[in-house]
Amino acid sequence: MIIYNETVILEDGTEQEWLSWMKEVHIPAIMATGYFSSYKILTIVDSPNDGITYCVQYNADTMEQFQQYYSKHLFKFKDQHEQQFAERFVLFNTLMKTVE
Repeated sequence: MIIYNETVILEDGTEQEWLSWMKEVHIPAIMATGYFSSYKILTIVDSPNDGITYCVQYNADTMEQFQQYYSKHLFKFKDQHEQQFAERFVLFNTLMKTVE
C-alpha cells in the first residue's frame, strides 16, 4: 500500500475552519478522483511547531494509482488549498510504502 501524507501546520485560529473545509470539501473531492481507497485525519500531539499540526493520509493500492493522481490532480488541489487558506498554513508531503 502507498500512503500519501500531507502534514499541515495551521496558524492559530484557523483550525475549525480548515477542518470543516477538509471534511466537507477538500477530502471528498480528492477521494472522488478514485485513486485512493481510504484516508485518515490525524493530529500531532507533541508537535514542536507553533500552531496546530495535522496529517491527512490517503491510501492508494499501487504506486501507479498515486502517480496518476500526482500527474492529473495534485497541483490543482494544492492550488485550491492555497487559495482557501493563503498564508495561514505550511504544508509538506511525504510518500510512504507499507512494509510487508
